[in-house]
Amino acid sequence: MKPLGDVPWPPDPIKTDRLILRQTKPEDRPGLAELLSSETVQAYLGGPQHTREELEQLIPEDPNTRPGIFAVEHAGEFIGRITVQRRDRAWAHHVREEGDEVELGYELLPASWGAGIATEATRAALGWIERTLPGEPVVLTTQVANERSLRLARKLGFVEVERFLGFGAEQWFGVLKTG
Repeated sequence: MKPLGDVPWPPDPIKTDRLILRQTKPEDRPGLAELLSSETVQAYLGGPQHTREELEQLIPEDPNTRPGIFAVEHAGEFIGRITVQRRDRAWAHHVREEGDEVELGYELLPASWGAGIATEATRAALGWIERTLPGEPVVLTTQVANERSLRLARKLGFVEVERFLGFGAEQWFGVLKTG
């Protein structure tokens, strides 16, 4: 992941009808460990890299380690994260020649699935991107097999740029349609 550069961090919390997007904090560590060790959440991201017990040891006391990671809070509980980063120029698949586009990612705990929370959280993050980095292209990559993620991307207004093989699976690369 490549940081956002000169973007002031952390931003003020972003509040929606049901959610707060904010910087991560020490109390989020158990939820982060659950998120990153979940077979279900990580199924299309290469699978968990560590067990929950290992993650509880590896995650720093203050998990707010870099700009661009929003904790998603619902009813006072950590339920996932939204990542906003620069897509590294060295990676393939860009929508502008110089690369370095803003890339959106999302991971939410399964208990929050199916209630529109992912849509609400990602729309809030996209609003922040537009206010903070106006006019920047926003891209997203997901596995074609991840039907939920692909549906969300299209619902948010992302349009397919291309498909490619990566990480052992067919990937969908899209850009947020503007105007």
